[in-house]
Amino acid sequence: TEEDLLKLMFDSNTVISLDPDQLESVQVNFDFLASFSSDKIIYGINTGFGPMAQYIVPHSDRQQLQLNLIRSHAAGMGEALSELDVKATAIARLNSLMQARSGVHPDTIILLKDMINAGIYPVLYKHGGVGASGDLVQLAHLALGMIGEGHAHYRGEVVSAADALASEGLEPMRVHFREGLALMNGTSAMTGIGLLNSIYAQWLLDWSIRLSSMINEIVQAFDDHLSELLQASKKHPGQIAVAHQMRTLLEGSGCIKSRVESLYNKSINGDKLSSKLQEYYSIRCVPQILGPIMDTLQNVKSVLEAELNSSSDNPVILDDSQEILHGGNFHGDYVSFEMDKLKIAIAKLSMLAERQLNFLLNDKLNEKLPPFLNMGRLGFNFGLQGIQFTATSTTAENQTLSNPMYVHSIPSNNDNQDIVSMGANAAIIARQVVENAFDVLAIEALTVVRAINHLDITDKMAPATREFFDQLHNPDLSLQADQSLQGELNRLKSLMKSSN
Repeated sequence: TEEDLLKLMFDSNTVISLDPDQLESVQVNFDFLASFSSDKIIYGINTGFGPMAQYIVPHSDRQQLQLNLIRSHAAGMGEALSELDVKATAIARLNSLMQARSGVHPDTIILLKDMINAGIYPVLYKHGGVGASGDLVQLAHLALGMIGEGHAHYRGEVVSAADALASEGLEPMRVHFREGLALMNGTSAMTGIGLLNSIYAQWLLDWSIRLSSMINEIVQAFDDHLSELLQASKKHPGQIAVAHQMRTLLEGSGCIKSRVESLYNKSINGDKLSSKLQEYYSIRCVPQILGPIMDTLQNVKSVLEAELNSSSDNPVILDDSQEILHGGNFHGDYVSFEMDKLKIAIAKLSMLAERQLNFLLNDKLNEKLPPFLNMGRLGFNFGLQGIQFTATSTTAENQTLSNPMYVHSIPSNNDNQDIVSMGANAAIIARQVVENAFDVLAIEALTVVRAINHLDITDKMAPATREFFDQLHNPDLSLQADQSLQGELNRLKSLMKSSN
């Protein structure tokens, strides 16, 4: 599950162990393939690959065929993926191979497990596979590291994969007759990166709900736009859940106004109210805006967990029914589509954060805070004016990046791969949208904290929102003097990405 991956990715004390019974199933699957393919033509065992599949490869060349495949497709370009991305990719591939549907030798799986536990992560690159036949190029680099070639992240450095393996007393992978294709032919890069995106996106949603609740306290919002009865009049579970979370966070707050007590049960004199009758949409409509994002992220999680626990290979080796089935389980459309949905959702989340930020920085809108939350001398000092530019430009980049990748199929491989998913591209671009959103929310968080400090309302805040304020607040940060805020923003971003 995503929760299992979360522990493996972020808890250094959690290591992978393999079920002995399932490893025995892997051995049975390997033995069946060895026997079945001895006198039959099986794709990728005794044939070429892709459009070259009509060419027969003699038995004596089977091992070299797999090595040729790995080496020839280790052709990634662009920036190297992060260690976390590679770790997630390796875990996803390990889980796929453990389905005992790929015909690999158990030693291959054991080595991959040992590499993950030892912190040896082959260097993979952003530019490569088109998502059918799976993430070929990224996974070729994973396999390249396993045979002791190429480079790997190890103990904070990039070293030769051979040296990293030797340092841990591990022997490079012995190729039998399917290891190359089985390691490469699947959706594990897009799935692993996609699951990390899903985890981070949920954290972003949680922080957006928290910051939105605190903004409600800053503006002394009316309570009825979060009302349980109001939300129940619309039938979307995400909207109802977001409002419930906000009500829970704001329980006990002395900043939130009751519309009944403030307006309905008292007489109003004059022809103009002293405060707004309704808050701006970025404050009043948070459940309606974040609700569909919550629902979308739940579906992303469900789809990616299904992919993680699938055999994304071709052909699929079924020893129980004594069949080898050729098809397209390597196609990454499910993941690609969900990554596009995720990045649209997170782009919208960053747009909400940017609008809330603008409200707090624009004194003509909020009518209670100094311009740009400038607590120094107006005209001489600049407050938070500079960081708004960063939030605005980063949000604009997210809007552009949120255009779908799923519909950008370009045929390749002599038109053998005539329609593809671009799943790895979708997951990697979604990662950038997620990273950008953390930047925007860090800027919003700094602004929310400063607004609360200016209004001196900490004693009136709800216990839950006060706890989050205390996490975010840096008492050593000057509120009046102009200073570079980059370090503080990076601190807030790291906090949001590490504690939830």
